[in-house]
Amino acid sequence: MKYQFICYTKCSTCRKAKKWLEENNIQFEERPIKEDNPTESELKEWFEKSGYPLKRFFNTSGALYREMKLKDKLKEMSEEEQIKLLSTDGMLVKRPLLIGEETVLVGFKEDEWKRIKAGIGGE
Repeated sequence: MKYQFICYTKCSTCRKAKKWLEENNIQFEERPIKEDNPTESELKEWFEKSGYPLKRFFNTSGALYREMKLKDKLKEMSEEEQIKLLSTDGMLVKRPLLIGEETVLVGFKEDEWKRIKAGIGGE
């Protein structure tokens, strides 16, 4: 199984996640989020597959999130509107993302990512 690893090269968490994938011999294809932003349909599919709340897909610590004052605005937006907004700029999306056939991981939490190595999650 080869995963899609969506990251931002200047992000230290993304570099840490990439190193973890390499050290654990997990095959992946790297995709730069700033240059190749996830589409609306991809985000909708990943959100539905992930089991995470939609807010988890937002880069809440990012400058763009703060500039757009999304903390308050998101509460009044529908899921569809939020997904559409996420698809407009890769810097709004929490990273890294690890996408497999049955797995969607958002952000790097080693304990969650260990499921991949253990083969849990249907991969």
